[in-house]
Amino acid sequence: MIDLRILREDPDLARASQAARGADPGVVDRLLAADVARRAAVSAADSLRAEQKAFGRTIGKAAAADRPALLARGKELSDGVKAAEVAETAANRALAAAHLAIPNLIEGAPAGGEQDYVVVKHVGTPADLDFPVRDHLDLGEGLGAIDMERGAKVSGARFYFLRGVGAQLQWALLNLAVTTAIGHGIVPMVPPVLVKPEAMEGTGFLGEHSDEVYRLAADDLYLVGTSEVPLAAYHSDEILDLSSGPLRYVGWSSCFRREAGSYGKDTRGIIRVHQFDKVEMFSYCRPEDSGGEHQRLLGFEEEMLAAIEVPYRVIDTAAGDLGTSAARKFDCEAWVPSQQAYRELTSTSNCTTFQARRLGVRYRDEDGKPQVAATLNGTLATTRWLVAILENHQLPDGSVRVPVALQPGLGGREVLEPAR
Repeated sequence: MIDLRILREDPDLARASQAARGADPGVVDRLLAADVARRAAVSAADSLRAEQKAFGRTIGKAAAADRPALLARGKELSDGVKAAEVAETAANRALAAAHLAIPNLIEGAPAGGEQDYVVVKHVGTPADLDFPVRDHLDLGEGLGAIDMERGAKVSGARFYFLRGVGAQLQWALLNLAVTTAIGHGIVPMVPPVLVKPEAMEGTGFLGEHSDEVYRLAADDLYLVGTSEVPLAAYHSDEILDLSSGPLRYVGWSSCFRREAGSYGKDTRGIIRVHQFDKVEMFSYCRPEDSGGEHQRLLGFEEEMLAAIEVPYRVIDTAAGDLGTSAARKFDCEAWVPSQQAYRELTSTSNCTTFQARRLGVRYRDEDGKPQVAATLNGTLATTRWLVAILENHQLPDGSVRVPVALQPGLGGREVLEPAR
Protein backbone atom coordinates (compact mmCIF):
# COMPACT_ATOMS: atom_id res chain seq x y z
CA MET A 1 0.00 0.00 0.00
CA ILE A 2 1.12 3.56 -0.59
CA ASP A 3 2.52 5.82 2.13
CA LEU A 4 -0.33 7.87 3.61
CA ARG A 5 2.09 10.71 4.38
CA ILE A 6 2.77 11.12 0.65
CA LEU A 7 -0.95 11.11 -0.04
CA ARG A 8 -1.61 13.82 2.56
CA GLU A 9 1.29 16.01 1.42
CA ASP A 10 0.90 15.57 -2.35
CA PRO A 11 -2.43 14.03 -3.36
CA ASP A 12 -1.93 15.26 -6.93
CA LEU A 13 0.99 12.84 -7.26
CA ALA A 14 -1.37 9.95 -6.53
CA ARG A 15 -4.02 11.37 -8.88
CA ALA A 16 -1.45 11.68 -11.67
CA SER A 17 -0.34 8.08 -11.08
CA GLN A 18 -3.93 6.89 -11.37
CA ALA A 19 -4.44 8.91 -14.55
CA ALA A 20 -1.27 7.44 -16.08
CA ARG A 21 -2.59 3.95 -15.32
CA GLY A 22 -5.92 4.84 -16.91
CA ALA A 23 -7.49 4.13 -13.54
CA ASP A 24 -10.03 6.00 -11.42
CA PRO A 25 -8.41 9.02 -9.68
CA GLY A 26 -11.48 9.16 -7.45
CA VAL A 27 -9.98 6.45 -5.25
CA VAL A 28 -7.46 9.05 -4.07
CA ASP A 29 -10.20 11.36 -2.83
CA ARG A 30 -12.04 8.46 -1.22
CA LEU A 31 -8.88 7.51 0.66
CA LEU A 32 -8.28 11.12 1.72
CA ALA A 33 -11.84 11.33 3.02
CA ALA A 34 -11.49 8.01 4.85
CA ASP A 35 -8.22 9.23 6.40
CA VAL A 36 -9.86 12.44 7.64
CA ALA A 37 -12.86 10.51 8.97
CA ARG A 38 -10.65 7.99 10.74
CA ARG A 39 -8.53 10.68 12.43
CA ALA A 40 -11.70 12.47 13.52
CA ALA A 41 -13.15 9.23 14.93
CA VAL A 42 -9.94 8.49 16.83
CA SER A 43 -9.83 12.03 18.22
CA ALA A 44 -13.47 11.86 19.31
CA ALA A 45 -12.99 8.49 21.01
CA ASP A 46 -9.81 9.66 22.76
CA SER A 47 -11.56 12.80 24.05
CA LEU A 48 -14.50 10.84 25.42
CA ARG A 49 -12.21 8.28 27.06
CA ALA A 50 -10.22 11.10 28.70
CA GLU A 51 -13.44 12.77 29.87
CA GLN A 52 -14.74 9.48 31.26
CA LYS A 53 -11.50 8.86 33.13
CA ALA A 54 -11.45 12.35 34.64
CA PHE A 55 -15.13 12.11 35.57
CA GLY A 56 -14.56 8.78 37.28
CA ARG A 57 -12.18 10.39 39.73
CA THR A 58 -14.87 12.84 40.89
CA ILE A 59 -17.42 10.20 41.89
CA GLY A 60 -15.45 8.95 44.88
CA LYS A 61 -15.16 12.47 46.27
CA ALA A 62 -18.84 13.37 45.82
CA ALA A 63 -21.41 13.63 48.57
CA ALA A 64 -23.87 10.73 48.88
CA ALA A 65 -26.77 12.93 47.76
CA ASP A 66 -24.94 13.79 44.53
CA ARG A 67 -23.92 10.28 43.59
CA PRO A 68 -27.11 9.07 41.81
CA ALA A 69 -26.90 11.95 39.33
CA LEU A 70 -23.15 11.43 38.90
CA LEU A 71 -23.61 7.71 38.30
CA ALA A 72 -26.25 8.47 35.68
CA ARG A 73 -23.82 10.88 34.03
CA GLY A 74 -21.12 8.22 34.25
CA LYS A 75 -23.38 5.77 32.40
CA GLU A 76 -24.01 8.34 29.69
CA LEU A 77 -20.28 8.82 29.27
CA SER A 78 -19.73 5.06 29.19
CA ASP A 79 -22.38 4.65 26.50
CA GLY A 80 -20.80 7.52 24.57
CA VAL A 81 -17.37 5.91 24.74
CA LYS A 82 -18.74 2.59 23.51
CA ALA A 83 -20.47 4.29 20.58
CA ALA A 84 -17.33 6.27 19.78
CA GLU A 85 -15.24 3.07 19.81
CA VAL A 86 -17.68 1.38 17.44
CA ALA A 87 -17.38 4.40 15.13
CA GLU A 88 -13.57 4.29 15.48
CA THR A 89 -13.50 0.61 14.51
CA ALA A 90 -15.71 1.26 11.50
CA ALA A 91 -13.53 4.19 10.44
CA ASN A 92 -10.41 2.04 10.71
CA ARG A 93 -12.00 -0.61 8.50
CA ALA A 94 -13.13 1.97 5.97
CA LEU A 95 -9.64 3.45 5.84
CA ALA A 96 -8.05 0.02 5.39
CA ALA A 97 -10.43 -0.83 2.54
CA ALA A 98 -9.83 2.51 0.80
CA HIS A 99 -6.06 2.12 1.29
CA LEU A 100 -6.05 -1.35 -0.26
CA ALA A 101 -7.99 -0.06 -3.26
CA ILE A 102 -5.13 2.14 -4.50
CA PRO A 103 -2.30 0.56 -6.55
CA ASN A 104 1.31 1.60 -6.17
CA LEU A 105 2.46 5.01 -7.35
CA ILE A 106 4.25 4.70 -10.68
CA GLU A 107 7.88 5.81 -10.91
CA GLY A 108 9.06 6.64 -14.42
CA ALA A 109 6.75 4.25 -16.28
CA PRO A 110 5.28 5.64 -19.52
CA ALA A 111 1.60 6.55 -19.38
CA GLY A 112 -1.01 4.55 -21.25
CA GLY A 113 -2.19 1.00 -21.77
CA GLU A 114 -0.84 -2.31 -23.01
CA GLN A 115 0.28 -0.95 -26.40
CA ASP A 116 1.95 2.19 -25.04
CA TYR A 117 5.20 0.56 -23.92
CA VAL A 118 8.56 2.10 -24.85
CA VAL A 119 11.20 -0.10 -26.49
CA VAL A 120 14.44 0.33 -24.53
CA LYS A 121 16.66 -1.75 -26.83
CA HIS A 122 16.91 -4.68 -29.23
CA VAL A 123 19.50 -7.40 -28.75
CA GLY A 124 20.29 -9.82 -31.58
CA THR A 125 18.76 -10.12 -35.03
CA PRO A 126 16.03 -12.63 -35.89
CA ALA A 127 17.39 -15.39 -38.13
CA ASP A 128 16.25 -15.51 -41.73
CA LEU A 129 14.80 -19.02 -41.81
CA ASP A 130 14.70 -20.01 -45.49
CA PHE A 131 12.42 -23.01 -44.96
CA PRO A 132 8.81 -23.52 -43.79
CA VAL A 133 8.78 -22.42 -40.15
CA ARG A 134 7.23 -24.78 -37.61
CA ASP A 135 5.73 -23.45 -34.40
CA HIS A 136 6.86 -24.71 -31.00
CA LEU A 137 4.04 -27.23 -30.70
CA ASP A 138 4.75 -28.87 -34.07
CA LEU A 139 8.42 -29.01 -33.13
CA GLY A 140 7.72 -30.26 -29.59
CA GLU A 141 5.38 -32.99 -30.81
CA GLY A 142 7.86 -34.02 -33.47
CA LEU A 143 10.59 -34.33 -30.83
CA GLY A 144 8.30 -36.28 -28.50
CA ALA A 145 8.80 -33.37 -26.06
CA ILE A 146 5.28 -31.93 -25.59
CA ASP A 147 1.99 -33.82 -25.25
CA MET A 148 -0.99 -31.47 -25.12
CA GLU A 149 -3.58 -34.12 -25.98
CA ARG A 150 -2.90 -36.26 -22.94
CA GLY A 151 -2.51 -33.15 -20.78
CA ALA A 152 -6.07 -32.20 -21.70
CA LYS A 153 -7.25 -35.78 -21.16
CA VAL A 154 -5.81 -35.89 -17.65
CA SER A 155 -6.36 -32.32 -16.45
CA GLY A 156 -8.34 -30.31 -19.02
CA ALA A 157 -7.59 -27.52 -21.46
CA ARG A 158 -4.28 -25.66 -21.14
CA PHE A 159 -2.53 -28.51 -19.36
CA TYR A 160 0.24 -30.55 -20.93
CA PHE A 161 2.95 -33.11 -20.38
CA LEU A 162 6.61 -32.37 -20.97
CA ARG A 163 8.21 -35.70 -21.76
CA GLY A 164 11.59 -37.02 -22.82
CA VAL A 165 13.81 -34.25 -24.14
CA GLY A 166 11.06 -31.71 -23.31
CA ALA A 167 11.36 -32.48 -19.61
CA GLN A 168 15.16 -32.55 -19.86
CA LEU A 169 15.22 -29.23 -21.70
CA GLN A 170 13.15 -27.57 -18.97
CA TRP A 171 15.32 -29.02 -16.21
CA ALA A 172 18.46 -27.88 -18.02
CA LEU A 173 17.02 -24.37 -18.42
CA LEU A 174 15.83 -23.98 -14.82
CA ASN A 175 19.03 -25.48 -13.42
CA LEU A 176 21.02 -22.98 -15.49
CA ALA A 177 18.87 -20.17 -14.08
CA VAL A 178 19.46 -21.25 -10.48
CA THR A 179 23.19 -21.75 -11.11
CA THR A 180 23.38 -18.28 -12.66
CA ALA A 181 21.64 -16.76 -9.64
CA ILE A 182 23.90 -18.56 -7.18
CA GLY A 183 26.88 -17.25 -9.13
CA HIS A 184 25.68 -13.76 -8.29
CA GLY A 185 25.39 -14.56 -4.59
CA ILE A 186 21.62 -15.03 -4.58
CA VAL A 187 20.28 -17.52 -2.02
CA PRO A 188 18.38 -20.44 -3.65
CA MET A 189 14.98 -21.37 -2.22
CA VAL A 190 12.29 -23.99 -2.80
CA PRO A 191 9.25 -22.19 -1.35
CA PRO A 192 5.78 -23.53 -0.55
CA VAL A 193 3.25 -23.02 -3.34
CA LEU A 194 0.23 -22.90 -1.01
CA VAL A 195 0.01 -19.67 0.98
CA LYS A 196 -2.31 -17.97 3.46
CA PRO A 197 -4.60 -15.10 2.38
CA GLU A 198 -2.35 -12.63 4.19
CA ALA A 199 0.56 -13.51 1.91
CA MET A 200 -1.53 -13.25 -1.25
CA GLU A 201 -3.14 -9.96 -0.22
CA GLY A 202 0.16 -8.57 1.04
CA THR A 203 1.74 -8.95 -2.38
CA GLY A 204 -1.24 -7.38 -4.15
CA PHE A 205 -2.74 -10.42 -5.88
CA LEU A 206 -6.19 -10.37 -4.28
CA GLY A 207 -7.37 -7.11 -5.81
CA GLU A 208 -8.00 -6.75 -9.52
CA HIS A 209 -6.13 -10.01 -10.20
CA SER A 210 -8.07 -12.20 -7.76
CA ASP A 211 -9.89 -14.01 -10.57
CA GLU A 212 -6.51 -15.34 -11.76
CA VAL A 213 -5.84 -17.15 -8.49
CA TYR A 214 -6.72 -20.73 -7.55
CA ARG A 215 -8.17 -20.97 -4.03
CA LEU A 216 -8.62 -24.03 -1.84
CA ALA A 217 -11.72 -22.95 0.06
CA ALA A 218 -11.71 -25.87 2.51
CA ASP A 219 -8.24 -24.90 3.75
CA ASP A 220 -8.38 -21.12 3.10
CA LEU A 221 -5.15 -21.36 1.14
CA TYR A 222 -4.14 -20.12 -2.29
CA LEU A 223 -2.00 -21.70 -5.00
CA VAL A 224 0.63 -19.17 -6.04
CA GLY A 225 0.99 -17.87 -9.58
CA THR A 226 4.59 -16.93 -8.82
CA SER A 227 7.07 -17.66 -6.03
CA GLU A 228 7.21 -13.89 -5.57
CA VAL A 229 4.34 -14.41 -3.11
CA PRO A 230 6.02 -16.77 -0.60
CA LEU A 231 9.38 -15.02 -1.01
CA ALA A 232 7.77 -11.64 -0.23
CA ALA A 233 6.01 -13.07 2.83
CA TYR A 234 9.16 -14.90 3.99
CA HIS A 235 10.27 -11.86 6.02
CA SER A 236 6.81 -10.52 6.92
CA ASP A 237 6.65 -8.70 10.27
CA GLU A 238 10.45 -8.71 10.53
CA ILE A 239 13.15 -6.05 10.76
CA LEU A 240 15.92 -6.91 8.29
CA ASP A 241 19.62 -6.17 8.42
CA LEU A 242 20.35 -4.39 5.13
CA SER A 243 23.59 -2.83 6.31
CA SER A 244 25.58 -4.98 3.86
CA GLY A 245 23.24 -4.39 0.93
CA PRO A 246 20.10 -6.03 -0.47
CA LEU A 247 18.89 -9.48 0.54
CA ARG A 248 18.33 -11.56 -2.61
CA TYR A 249 16.58 -14.91 -3.01
CA VAL A 250 15.77 -17.07 -6.01
CA GLY A 251 12.85 -19.49 -5.82
CA TRP A 252 12.11 -22.53 -7.99
CA SER A 253 8.46 -23.49 -7.93
CA SER A 254 5.51 -24.68 -9.90
CA CYS A 255 3.05 -21.84 -10.54
CA PHE A 256 -0.70 -21.89 -11.14
CA ARG A 257 -2.90 -19.37 -12.95
CA ARG A 258 -6.54 -19.62 -13.91
CA GLU A 259 -5.99 -17.38 -16.97
CA ALA A 260 -9.45 -15.93 -16.42
CA GLY A 261 -10.55 -13.67 -19.24
CA SER A 262 -7.92 -15.02 -21.64
CA TYR A 263 -10.04 -17.59 -23.43
CA GLY A 264 -9.26 -17.63 -27.11
CA LYS A 265 -5.77 -16.17 -26.53
CA ASP A 266 -2.70 -18.33 -27.14
CA THR A 267 -4.67 -21.54 -26.79
CA ARG A 268 -2.21 -23.45 -28.96
CA GLY A 269 0.79 -24.92 -27.21
CA ILE A 270 2.40 -23.81 -23.95
CA ILE A 271 2.46 -20.02 -24.21
CA ARG A 272 -0.53 -19.45 -21.89
CA VAL A 273 -1.21 -22.39 -19.58
CA HIS A 274 -2.61 -23.09 -16.12
CA GLN A 275 0.55 -24.66 -14.64
CA PHE A 276 4.21 -24.01 -15.35
CA ASP A 277 7.57 -23.98 -13.59
CA LYS A 278 9.49 -20.81 -12.90
CA VAL A 279 12.70 -19.55 -11.35
CA GLU A 280 12.00 -16.19 -9.72
CA MET A 281 14.36 -13.70 -8.10
CA PHE A 282 13.24 -11.58 -5.16
CA SER A 283 15.10 -8.71 -3.53
CA TYR A 284 14.70 -6.65 -0.35
CA CYS A 285 16.58 -3.35 -0.25
CA ARG A 286 16.49 0.22 0.99
CA PRO A 287 14.01 2.36 -0.98
CA GLU A 288 16.74 4.68 -2.25
CA ASP A 289 18.57 1.67 -3.70
CA SER A 290 15.58 0.19 -5.52
CA GLY A 291 16.24 1.89 -8.87
CA GLY A 292 19.76 0.50 -9.10
CA GLU A 293 18.58 -2.90 -7.88
CA HIS A 294 15.94 -2.95 -10.62
CA GLN A 295 18.63 -2.51 -13.27
CA ARG A 296 20.70 -5.22 -11.61
CA LEU A 297 17.86 -7.76 -11.79
CA LEU A 298 17.26 -6.82 -15.42
CA GLY A 299 20.93 -7.48 -16.09
CA PHE A 300 20.66 -10.96 -14.60
CA GLU A 301 17.67 -11.67 -16.85
CA GLU A 302 19.54 -10.50 -19.93
CA GLU A 303 22.44 -12.76 -18.98
CA MET A 304 20.07 -15.73 -19.11
CA LEU A 305 18.57 -14.62 -22.43
CA ALA A 306 22.06 -14.40 -23.90
CA ALA A 307 22.72 -17.94 -22.68
CA ILE A 308 19.78 -19.37 -24.64
CA GLU A 309 20.90 -17.47 -27.75
CA VAL A 310 17.62 -15.86 -28.85
CA PRO A 311 16.96 -12.35 -30.21
CA TYR A 312 15.01 -10.22 -27.76
CA ARG A 313 13.99 -6.70 -26.90
CA VAL A 314 13.53 -4.89 -23.59
CA ILE A 315 10.44 -2.72 -23.09
CA ASP A 316 9.50 -0.22 -20.42
CA THR A 317 5.95 -1.32 -19.62
CA ALA A 318 3.26 1.35 -19.69
CA ALA A 319 1.55 2.32 -16.44
CA GLY A 320 -1.80 0.86 -17.43
CA ASP A 321 -0.22 -2.55 -17.97
CA LEU A 322 1.50 -2.67 -14.57
CA GLY A 323 0.28 -4.93 -11.81
CA THR A 324 -1.17 -3.45 -8.63
CA SER A 325 2.13 -3.60 -6.74
CA ALA A 326 4.56 -2.43 -9.42
CA ALA A 327 5.83 1.14 -9.69
CA ARG A 328 7.80 0.24 -12.83
CA LYS A 329 8.36 -2.91 -14.87
CA PHE A 330 10.72 -3.96 -17.64
CA ASP A 331 9.74 -6.88 -19.87
CA CYS A 332 12.13 -8.92 -21.98
CA GLU A 333 10.40 -10.22 -25.09
CA ALA A 334 11.94 -12.90 -27.30
CA TRP A 335 11.43 -13.20 -31.04
CA VAL A 336 8.98 -15.98 -31.95
CA PRO A 337 9.48 -16.89 -35.65
CA SER A 338 6.11 -18.59 -36.18
CA GLN A 339 4.31 -15.44 -35.04
CA GLN A 340 6.80 -12.95 -36.51
CA ALA A 341 6.49 -11.07 -33.25
CA TYR A 342 8.20 -10.50 -29.94
CA ARG A 343 6.52 -12.24 -27.00
CA GLU A 344 7.17 -11.76 -23.29
CA LEU A 345 9.50 -14.25 -21.67
CA THR A 346 10.42 -12.47 -18.50
CA SER A 347 9.84 -9.31 -16.49
CA THR A 348 11.23 -7.50 -13.50
CA SER A 349 9.22 -5.15 -11.28
CA ASN A 350 10.17 -2.53 -8.74
CA CYS A 351 7.42 -2.57 -6.10
CA THR A 352 9.09 0.13 -3.99
CA THR A 353 7.63 0.02 -0.44
CA PHE A 354 4.14 -1.09 -1.52
CA GLN A 355 4.36 -4.80 -0.62
CA ALA A 356 6.67 -4.35 2.37
CA ARG A 357 4.26 -1.86 3.97
CA ARG A 358 1.43 -4.39 3.68
CA LEU A 359 3.61 -7.24 4.97
CA GLY A 360 5.36 -5.34 7.75
CA VAL A 361 8.89 -5.76 6.35
CA ARG A 362 11.27 -3.13 7.71
CA TYR A 363 14.96 -2.39 8.20
CA ARG A 364 16.90 -0.05 10.50
CA ASP A 365 18.31 3.18 9.11
CA GLU A 366 21.61 4.78 10.16
CA ASP A 367 19.95 6.11 13.32
CA GLY A 368 18.60 2.68 14.25
CA LYS A 369 15.01 3.63 13.45
CA PRO A 370 12.78 1.08 11.67
CA GLN A 371 11.87 2.06 8.11
CA VAL A 372 9.79 0.29 5.44
CA ALA A 373 11.91 -1.72 2.98
CA ALA A 374 11.52 -1.88 -0.79
CA THR A 375 10.90 -5.13 -2.69
CA LEU A 376 11.63 -6.17 -6.27
CA ASN A 377 11.11 -9.31 -8.32
CA GLY A 378 12.38 -10.70 -11.60
CA THR A 379 12.00 -13.93 -13.55
CA LEU A 380 15.10 -15.86 -14.64
CA ALA A 381 13.38 -18.67 -16.57
CA THR A 382 9.98 -20.28 -17.09
CA THR A 383 8.41 -23.09 -19.09
CA ARG A 384 7.42 -20.50 -21.73
CA TRP A 385 11.10 -20.07 -22.61
CA LEU A 386 10.91 -23.44 -24.37
CA VAL A 387 8.79 -21.73 -27.03
CA ALA A 388 11.60 -19.34 -27.97
CA ILE A 389 14.30 -22.01 -27.71
CA LEU A 390 12.53 -24.51 -29.95
CA GLU A 391 11.45 -22.00 -32.59
CA ASN A 392 14.63 -19.93 -32.86
CA HIS A 393 16.90 -22.98 -33.02
CA GLN A 394 14.83 -25.14 -35.37
CA LEU A 395 16.39 -26.78 -38.42
CA PRO A 396 14.71 -27.64 -41.75
CA ASP A 397 14.10 -31.30 -40.85
CA GLY A 398 12.30 -30.48 -37.57
CA SER A 399 15.31 -31.07 -35.37
CA VAL A 400 16.40 -28.37 -32.91
CA ARG A 401 19.89 -27.12 -32.13
CA VAL A 402 20.63 -27.01 -28.39
CA PRO A 403 22.17 -23.75 -27.11
CA VAL A 404 25.67 -24.39 -25.82
CA ALA A 405 24.79 -23.37 -22.25
CA LEU A 406 22.02 -26.00 -22.10
CA GLN A 407 23.97 -28.89 -23.63
CA PRO A 408 25.40 -30.20 -20.31
CA GLY A 409 21.84 -30.63 -18.99
CA LEU A 410 20.97 -32.72 -22.05
CA GLY A 411 23.87 -35.14 -21.79
CA GLY A 412 26.02 -33.09 -24.14
CA ARG A 413 23.59 -33.33 -27.05
CA GLU A 414 24.05 -30.59 -29.62
CA VAL A 415 20.91 -31.36 -31.63
CA LEU A 416 17.53 -32.80 -30.63
CA GLU A 417 16.34 -35.16 -33.36
CA PRO A 418 12.67 -35.81 -34.22
CA ALA A 419 11.23 -38.92 -32.60
CA ARG A 420 11.04 -41.92 -34.94
